[in-house]
Amino acid sequence: MKRKRNKVRVGDIAPDFTLPDQGGKPVWLRDLLGHKTVVLYFYPKDETPGCVLEARAFRDSYEEFTAQGAEVVGVSSDSVRSHRRFTERHALPFLLLSDRDGAVRELYGVERTLGLVPGRVTYVIDKAGVVRQVYSSQLLATRHSREALSVLATLAERPT
Repeated sequence: MKRKRNKVRVGDIAPDFTLPDQGGKPVWLRDLLGHKTVVLYFYPKDETPGCVLEARAFRDSYEEFTAQGAEVVGVSSDSVRSHRRFTERHALPFLLLSDRDGAVRELYGVERTLGLVPGRVTYVIDKAGVVRQVYSSQLLATRHSREALSVLATLAERPT
């Protein structure tokens, strides 16, 4: 029996990883942290209806994310080529990372819905690498960006 990995939760240090972006360039989470808060969202598949809505919601709010010192990063098991087409077709201004073997999804403990569909989970990770929010909803795809923006506003209100 395969031992199940624990889920990453609020207060945990976000596990580091390296994955290729839509241009094939390797991206390390640790290189993004320290400079910005990272909104890391896992989604099932490029060009599926819910994933298009979710990506467009992040795109349409992207200026709000950057104004609050955050970078949006999407992750799915689609190929670099698929991500490149998805980015171009929907004018996505943020990184999409290719987790072909699902290792990073497993590292974060993102479960499958009904055991079949890869889960849809968003993590807000502060500059120190601490997970400040985990939002999981397969069906409310567009709510992921709103939830993340709400947490960013709360983090900005805290004294440093």
